[in-house]
Amino acid sequence: MRVTYWCEMAWLPPGEVVESVAVIVDGARVAEVHAGVPAPPGAVLLTGLTLPGLANGHSHAFHRALRGHTQVGRGSFWTWREQMYGVAARLDPDTYLDLARAVYAEMALAGITCVAEFHYLHHGPGGVPYDDPNVMGHVLVRAAREAGLRIVLLDTCYLTGGIGNALTGPQVRFGDGDADGWASRAEELALAYEGQEDVEIGAAIHSVRAVPPEQMHVVVDFTHRHSGPLHVHVSEQRAENEACVEAYSATPVQVLHDHGVLGPRSTAVHATHLSDVDVALLGGSTTHVCMCPTTERDLADGIGPARRLFDAGSPITLGSDSQAVVDLFEEARAVELDERLATMERGHWRAADLLNAATAAGHASLGYPDAGSLVPGAWADLVSVRLDSVRTAGATRPTAAESVVFAATAADVHSVVSGGHVIVQDGRHVLGDVGALLRDAVARVRA
Repeated sequence: MRVTYWCEMAWLPPGEVVESVAVIVDGARVAEVHAGVPAPPGAVLLTGLTLPGLANGHSHAFHRALRGHTQVGRGSFWTWREQMYGVAARLDPDTYLDLARAVYAEMALAGITCVAEFHYLHHGPGGVPYDDPNVMGHVLVRAAREAGLRIVLLDTCYLTGGIGNALTGPQVRFGDGDADGWASRAEELALAYEGQEDVEIGAAIHSVRAVPPEQMHVVVDFTHRHSGPLHVHVSEQRAENEACVEAYSATPVQVLHDHGVLGPRSTAVHATHLSDVDVALLGGSTTHVCMCPTTERDLADGIGPARRLFDAGSPITLGSDSQAVVDLFEEARAVELDERLATMERGHWRAADLLNAATAAGHASLGYPDAGSLVPGAWADLVSVRLDSVRTAGATRPTAAESVVFAATAADVHSVVSGGHVIVQDGRHVLGDVGALLRDAVARVRA
């Protein structure tokens, strides 16, 4: 079925705002794009600025149940982690489905059409596998589909509770014994979704804390066999670096480099505390780096060297991570604004660069190089942002991109088309009241 959308303004390659754009969609793909044309008869009118769909490069869906609770009182990443483990201990397939569906619908309302789920909550209490050892992965796929998103399920290898330490407590739900055990289960998961365009099965090494270096090659080999993305938490905390250097006489980035983890299909998440050598290794291997500023500041992690990494050769992407906030416009501007705080200088990133991180670069890091751009043949993902709200009013064509990146919020998204399907219209998701869905799902998890 062909549908014509007429955009008041649209953000088109090579990164400019163009007025009066007709986007003709045929099924799940963009068929034609025509700029500077009047609205064709019968076209669906999209006011404001229309962007390609946004890619959320790093998500832990179940962390949404922590919002508001972990912000009470003082603490650190490590005290936050204990509360996170408490939520992980209580989830089962039914409650996880309800929570993830609501979280992905919240993402859709924010203009996200593709999510990378860093999935390590594999097994039941005590680490006992479910009858279907991949049931928790399957519920995430179902949740994304029901919310209207494509999902990149990054099945995560998580074997140790710290360098040289066994998994304990809720962590035992994450483990598969060893990397070969992880690969055996992950292969079954990949087979289940073979040939399904809306699902990509990738892999993740949780961190150098959680996967011994001598077992990392098993995860790398899996991604080579499936030509899939490979993600890894890197240097989020200084304590992680110190433990790694003590154990291996090398930084986490150096360990990953030495064991073949880095490369153009790989993404280093956070990459906050890096040496000059680390920056050179990541950039020289064209490893993507996913910045998650709202989580990094919520957990007091620090400010990563995003601009230095980009200049060294690493494409920058964005993620909501802990779901402290689900708003990729906030993530995008935070990359620039945090850099300003660190350097006391302005203007490190153009709005177009930050939009690219949220769209084309983000999708490329997830195995969807044919998404994130309004061009013929691309996935038909269109996200329309109001330019008449109290945050964006006064925007004109020359300032529309800057207004969206530096002032808009997720609440300004009024229409979302994902893979040719309308999933948000007039600011309302097809599932109905997403706030109520979130309220009920979180209450069930925390009961």
